[in-house]
Amino acid sequence: MTQVQLIARHTIKSGHEDEVFALLSGFIGEARAEPGNLAFDAYRKVGDQRSYVLLERYASRAALAEHRASPHFTTVLLGQIVPLLESRAIEEYDVPE
Repeated sequence: MTQVQLIARHTIKSGHEDEVFALLSGFIGEARAEPGNLAFDAYRKVGDQRSYVLLERYASRAALAEHRASPHFTTVLLGQIVPLLESRAIEEYDVPE
């Protein structure tokens, strides 16, 4: 199985930074606990406190699909964080074996 690397770039709507980062903390903990998750980290962009990147790695495309079906993804990320974002771009890469 080929591993999958995701790079998710998010920009938060002005005034919602604290709210998003509070939600993101718990979301990351839940994602890291998934059996198919190999890595999940968030980094703020230098010089722009509203922008951050999520670097995620999954054991397989099936593991990524399970992540996207999880309650923390659907409820927290899609239901609570995404409405507070100005923009969101996701890049998916196959990891060479």
